[in-house]
Amino acid sequence: MLTTEDIQKLSSILATKEDVKEIRDYSEREFTFLKTEIKEIKEDVEGLRESLQGMIVATDNLTKVITDLHMEYTAITYQLKRHEDWIRQIAAKAGVSLVS
Repeated sequence: MLTTEDIQKLSSILATKEDVKEIRDYSEREFTFLKTEIKEIKEDVEGLRESLQGMIVATDNLTKVITDLHMEYTAITYQLKRHEDWIRQIAAKAGVSLVS
């Protein structure tokens, strides 16, 4: 059977209703703070996601421009070589010596 002394020892060790209420209040404040922080982090991540999407679109556009320029450069290079060949043929038929 429990004695008064045992009950007093248990009372000094165990949490009281006030202790539990303080812990609950503290926990609620901390969880509210954490919820706010998580919400802000989610908003930041969403902003980063939008920025990243914009960068991806810009990179795709730049890649297309570079590809188009490469194709145009290839066509111009081919056309220039063809013109040089024609000029050499004309020079050979006309008896003109071309100096590089």
